[in-house]
Amino acid sequence: MKRWFPTREKLVRSRWLSPLAHHFHDDRLWQMDRGSIARGVAIGLFFGLLLPLAQFLFAVAFAIWLRGHVAVAAAATFVTNPLTFAPLYWLAHRIGSALLGQSRTQAAADAAMVEAQAHATAASQGWFSATWEAVVNAGAPLMVGLAVMAVIGALIGFVLVWLLWRPKRGADAG
Repeated sequence: MKRWFPTREKLVRSRWLSPLAHHFHDDRLWQMDRGSIARGVAIGLFFGLLLPLAQFLFAVAFAIWLRGHVAVAAAATFVTNPLTFAPLYWLAHRIGSALLGQSRTQAAADAAMVEAQAHATAASQGWFSATWEAVVNAGAPLMVGLAVMAVIGALIGFVLVWLLWRPKRGADAG
C-alpha cells in the first residue's frame, strides 16, 4: 500500500508543487497518526471527487493548511482515475439531477447529448478537450452532484479511518 503514496522527496522535486515545497520539511505533515491520516483521506477524497483538474495540487495545499498527511491526501485523489471517472461522473450527474428536480427522461436526454458532444469533441480535438467540454456541458446537475459526493465521500473517509484505526503495538509489547 505504501508504494502508492508519493514520497516527500518526490513531492519536493515536483515542479507543480514548488511553491509549497518549503512546507514539506514539517514532520507533522508526515506523521502516521489517526487524526493526520483521517484528515489526509478526507481532503484527498474531497478534492478527488470535486475537481476534474488540479486535484493533486489542491489536496496537497489543503493538507498542509489543515495538517493532514500530505502523501495520503495526494494518493486519495486517485479515487477518480481513468477507470472510475465515467461511472463517478455519471452518478454525480444523476444525483445532481435528482436534487435539482429534473425528471429521469430529461436527465437521460441531457446525458445522451453531453455524451454525443464529448465523442465529437474527442474526435476533433482530443481526449482532454472532450473531457472539459463534457464537464462544462453537463452543467448544474454535474456540479451539484460532484459537490454532494465530495462532501459525503470526505465525511465517510474521515469517519472510517477514525473508527478503524488501530495503533501499532510496540515491538517489545507482550
